[in-house]
Amino acid sequence: MWNYYFKLGLMSLRRNPILTSLMVLILGFGVGASMTAYTVMHVLGGDPIPHKSGKMFVPQLDTGSAEDYKAGDEPDLQLGYLDTDAMLRARHGSNRTAVYGIAPIVDAQRKDLPPSGEAGLAMTRGFFEMFELPFRFGGPWNAAEDDAGSDVVVIGRVLSEKLFGAEDPSGRSVRLADRDYRIVGVLDLWRPVPRYYRLLSGSSPTESEQVMVPFRNAISREWRNDGWTNCNGSSPDEPGFAGFLKRECNWIQYWVQLNDAAAVAEYRDYLAAHLAQQRKLGRFKRPDNIRLRDVREWLAFNDVVDADTRLQTYLAFGFLLVCIVNVVGLLLAKFTARSGEIGVRRALGATRGNIISQYLVETVVIGLAGALLGLALSYAGLLVVDHYSFESAGIAKHDPWMVAATVAVAIVSAVLAGLLPTWRAALQVPALQLKSQ
Repeated sequence: MWNYYFKLGLMSLRRNPILTSLMVLILGFGVGASMTAYTVMHVLGGDPIPHKSGKMFVPQLDTGSAEDYKAGDEPDLQLGYLDTDAMLRARHGSNRTAVYGIAPIVDAQRKDLPPSGEAGLAMTRGFFEMFELPFRFGGPWNAAEDDAGSDVVVIGRVLSEKLFGAEDPSGRSVRLADRDYRIVGVLDLWRPVPRYYRLLSGSSPTESEQVMVPFRNAISREWRNDGWTNCNGSSPDEPGFAGFLKRECNWIQYWVQLNDAAAVAEYRDYLAAHLAQQRKLGRFKRPDNIRLRDVREWLAFNDVVDADTRLQTYLAFGFLLVCIVNVVGLLLAKFTARSGEIGVRRALGATRGNIISQYLVETVVIGLAGALLGLALSYAGLLVVDHYSFESAGIAKHDPWMVAATVAVAIVSAVLAGLLPTWRAALQVPALQLKSQ
């Protein structure tokens, strides 16, 4: 029976080609616009590492001055050097990393390649494992080099191909800010969206860091943070970079991996003990204000999906609703024109349930056609968004779930549009329709 209804639906598409095409176009444009906007919001606000996002945490400590304190204030999003150094040395959690932005001058020492500034990161070795960075050649620096802050570097694939072509440069040297660094590895293309590992970088989501050096190496070379820095309180007596490290300046992103609830509770206790110890040294003037957020909480707290993106998505679904209303009117006109056919079918024994089933299947057929058009339009829309908003980085794109969601939205929209017209068609009285013929 359902197969028969489906064939009737296909025949109906050919019976009124202009009216049917108009409904498919309206539905397709509504689905395409809404799913383009929703996919962008999904990409920007999705879980970037779902299999371990509940195990990776960002600790926050309130180092603000007592004079400016207000109950309920959130602590800074980053940490200062004193607390970062203490956490790294304590080695709590199954893994940990400190990271901040750098922008060293890379000198290829070639006449055809002038020195250029490259976006980079200074971080500890744990960063590679925690964030699962893919390597094309070589690997990360070892633990001894990490602790010693050795002159070693991991470079990105783009920089590697720019300097050395397609060959493996592991073991060769590259000059960073007038010092030679030994290349230990080359990262493959890695551009997580959202950029959860360092949201406060100030750079675009399409930019990929091409230079990665040990955290303690960057500190020893007095490389300042290329990104967001917030300082509280007065300056220390000691000038220069050494004095900066002792100030209550928050500029380092810290991550720790805690694999279960017991580890989370233990780490909170450690942070409370650290605050108590530092308070004896004259730091932390405010009441204890500890935050420990996992990846999903961190993204939500930082409003990764901004208000404009959400508004655009809501407006797009509002447009889809308008399209559904228009399709309702067209279906009413189409089904009303077939009232004689309905009367004959009812007179021959078809029940209202049969009529409702037949016409709902027809709307599903329209929904499938609208889904195909909506998918094509949403793909085109995402290409435009990716080109103009993400510099053709391939960020805004459908995944299998979004394809399935697009088809589902189109079919559900068609069924919703067909409910009233189908119900009106089923309520028709056969005798009245037959008398009018």
